[in-house]
Amino acid sequence: MGNKIILLAIVLLAAVSGAVAQTAPYTREKEWEKEINAFLEIDAKQTPPEKAVLFTGSSSIRLWKTLRTDFPHLKVINRGFGGSRFEDLNFLAPKVVLPYKPSKIVVYTGENDIQDGQPAEDVLADFKELVVFRDKNLPGVPIVYISLKPSILRWKLWPEMSRANALIREESKKHNKVTFADLASKMLGTDGKPLPDIFVSDGLHMNEKGYAIWRENLGPFLKS
Repeated sequence: MGNKIILLAIVLLAAVSGAVAQTAPYTREKEWEKEINAFLEIDAKQTPPEKAVLFTGSSSIRLWKTLRTDFPHLKVINRGFGGSRFEDLNFLAPKVVLPYKPSKIVVYTGENDIQDGQPAEDVLADFKELVVFRDKNLPGVPIVYISLKPSILRWKLWPEMSRANALIREESKKHNKVTFADLASKMLGTDGKPLPDIFVSDGLHMNEKGYAIWRENLGPFLKS
């Protein structure tokens, strides 16, 4: 009888812990006030194009300075904010995604999550949350998720990033108009390691050669 009580207590404790984890409040909003306000200022000065392809996510999107010239036949909006995690995008989606009513949403995020110690399953959970947001608020708008990229600086994290990519690839197959864009494989050399000449000096962010790979291989995913 005593063992059954102990086992029941363990089960209840695990259930409570899980519930607390799922309802943990978001605490990072103030970190992005400056960037969100900058977006608002841009929109106030120049009305964003309607039915544009919205690029959002972390610094690999924010630093894509040639986005408009790379896709000259598309209306594009860049709303990347550097250092962000998937949870940041999900929380701020009503501000950085919804107002633009995009024709397509291109997302690159999740890399900083793994850098900060989160497992691939957490990135997958956030991906699912983004799809739910889309389904509720922008039904029918396609999502293109750019695979987490290999880099020199974070090469030790690549196994976990690859696992996140695999999970999201499979999950995306379950949803209408959700596409996994494998750009990561194009960034690896014949030795299976990141191409050394596609990054700036920090070994993390891409130079023009890196973005050229993205442009060439992402293009087909952006066609109507």
